[in-house]
Amino acid sequence: MPALAFALIATDLDGTLLRDDDSLSPRTRAALSLAVAAGATHIVATGRPVPQVVPVLRGLGHQGLAVCGQGAQLYDAGTGRIVWSVTLDREIAEVALGKIEAEVGSVYAAVNQDGTDGLMLMEPGFTVTHPTLSGERARHRDELWSRPLTKVLIHRPGIPEDALAAAARAVVGDLVTITMAGPGAVELQPLGITKATALARAAALLGTGPAATLAFGDMPNDIPMFLWSAHGVAMANAHEDLKAVADEIAVSNEDDGVAVVLERLYGAAADLRAGIVSQARPRARVGRARP
Repeated sequence: MPALAFALIATDLDGTLLRDDDSLSPRTRAALSLAVAAGATHIVATGRPVPQVVPVLRGLGHQGLAVCGQGAQLYDAGTGRIVWSVTLDREIAEVALGKIEAEVGSVYAAVNQDGTDGLMLMEPGFTVTHPTLSGERARHRDELWSRPLTKVLIHRPGIPEDALAAAARAVVGDLVTITMAGPGAVELQPLGITKATALARAAALLGTGPAATLAFGDMPNDIPMFLWSAHGVAMANAHEDLKAVADEIAVSNEDDGVAVVLERLYGAAADLRAGIVSQARPRARVGRARP
């Protein structure tokens, strides 16, 4: 049997694997099952911290590894444990936030606390743009630093996320990693930590590496993952910066872009593994006559 082109599949969640209402379409669910039946391993790679990912993983029936918190956490859904994590130094976070505000003016901030029970804690004025995510409200900013954290989220009304991320990167890029992950999601992470960091650790645990990895995403926070992986697939709805480094552009998340690619890459392999067809008589393509 021929070897799989990609033994490891890493998918972002929001804007990529999931539809805009946070649902997983039946077609995409079936395509993931197809790829797994062919012998591939699926890893979720998301900016969401573990507590915000766990309900989604349960809905997916995912029991494997998940890259969470923009790469600051590696979570094992099968055991319910964080197998690796790194926290953002809170003093550095405060200093970085002050430098950013000196550059662009006052911002609103929130934090994702570390751990499986960590909160998203938001200072007054911070708003969550994602319709299915929420957090706890702090009374003032000082409360944000009460527990170890994986990242700080900032937004400033009137400044687009790309511009805010660029301004932040210019003044504190030597202190923290700055990521733009979507609307209202400019984030400060531990220096050098990206989705690729935890994805590389996950791949090593699974006995594979970048040459065997297929990655899907839609935002600039997926760029390091694309650069690390052998093949990066951006959704049609993806940010232009991600499309610029992608190896392939799929249709949108609303049109099951992940499923379309997985069906193409793993359909024949899954059939062979299941004994449905033989190498001597490949499956006919839909819409084409047999020779």
